[in-house]
Amino acid sequence: MKNETSSGSGLTRVLARKDVLALAFGAMIGWGWIVMTGEWIQSAGSLGAVTAFVVGGLIIVLVGLTYAELASAMPQVGGEHVYSYRALGHFASFFCTWAIALGYVSVVAFEAVALPTVVEHLFPNYAVGYLWTIAGWEVNATWVAVGVAGSLVMLWINYLGIRMAALVQKLVTLLILAIGIMFITGALFEGEGATMEPLFNVENGIIGGIMTVIIMVPFMFVGFDVIPQAAEEIDLPFREIGRVLMMSVILAVFWYALIILGTGLMLTPEALAESSLAVPDAMQAVFQAPWAGNLMILAGIAGILTSWNAFFVGGSRAIYALAHAGMLPAFLGKLHPTYRTPANAIVLIGVLSCLAPFLGRPALVWLVVSGGLGIVIAYLFVAISFVVLRRREPDLVRPFRVPYGMLVGWLAVLFSLGLIAMYLPGSPSALAPMEWGIFLGWMIIGLALYGWSRMRYGTAHSQAVMNRELAGNERHSGS
Repeated sequence: MKNETSSGSGLTRVLARKDVLALAFGAMIGWGWIVMTGEWIQSAGSLGAVTAFVVGGLIIVLVGLTYAELASAMPQVGGEHVYSYRALGHFASFFCTWAIALGYVSVVAFEAVALPTVVEHLFPNYAVGYLWTIAGWEVNATWVAVGVAGSLVMLWINYLGIRMAALVQKLVTLLILAIGIMFITGALFEGEGATMEPLFNVENGIIGGIMTVIIMVPFMFVGFDVIPQAAEEIDLPFREIGRVLMMSVILAVFWYALIILGTGLMLTPEALAESSLAVPDAMQAVFQAPWAGNLMILAGIAGILTSWNAFFVGGSRAIYALAHAGMLPAFLGKLHPTYRTPANAIVLIGVLSCLAPFLGRPALVWLVVSGGLGIVIAYLFVAISFVVLRRREPDLVRPFRVPYGMLVGWLAVLFSLGLIAMYLPGSPSALAPMEWGIFLGWMIIGLALYGWSRMRYGTAHSQAVMNRELAGNERHSGS
């Protein structure tokens, strides 16, 4: 049995390889594939959708490689916070990490809205007790109660410690994999190649259809970056952190491609057009029984839980890292004396998660789109940090070193800029006013807290904290 060791910040290294893999992979395979697979196939064709995820997956692999090298070189809590601080300085570190925190918090809040939404498919008409109407959607008390209850359970799991969160993550991820293997194996035996027609959607051009799906791909893969956030709780050789991160991304590429393939084999274009949940309907077609469709919905609920859990971990560690370094108020950087978790940061995220269901189902889109911008901004900062550190510190010890590093780094920068451009005015996928309101509101609150904290603690405090954490990790690597 491995010995539990403390990192420079006081967090405890307890996560083994399987824990880390389940954390990242489970984060990437949330609920989206249950509801979006039919739309992907209709937009690009069955083979076109698979192609989009393979190509999009390769883009994420490039970004993931920059993360993998930096995570192995600087395995400190906060991930992006550490890399951008070392490469770009104090303010850039705050801006990057606060942006990724928005992404994580938005996913946590999204799952609090997704859970009561999917429960409706298992128990129709359970939502009663009218409260109010938002964006044309009626918010009911029982619907809200399911989301709040789920948020409190997730808060409790994460509050009790990373071991508890990792155990839940492994068990639920195994459940998803088991049901997914049942579906894919059954579809390969029972499906017909003719059902996959059209292989490519030619209405908007083959390339146009594939691009329609590719722009959704990066946000399906958000989650591998949770590994760097929890780096000081991972009990692995530093080189292995990078390897496990890349393994999780590659597994997610295969997962999405095979789910699309299985659905295309089982559902005709007409069936896809009539389906609201394509993958459960395809599962029901494989086994010719309603229970099979409900089993797949259960896998979707499990995906909600794995994503919810992982982003609770990632978001709380990002906020904790900023507070610990004096970039946010100190109370957010406190560790629980017994559980060694960033308790106040976890409670803050839990409160925000509990509030989300009160906005009703329209919040699903608002949260994902506004949070997505924060995530791709962080990707850009990490890619730039990778390039800067390769040039400025060529002798930095990099246990996981990316071949052709500068080429990979610059490609990651360019792809990240392209992703950001999709959110800006003039783009077909530009943010709506409500989404800009969420993004700008989060940034304004963060900048106010950052300004107060910088005056209160000073930049010298941040440098001292970063030095202590680095020293703690160097002791661990030599132990």
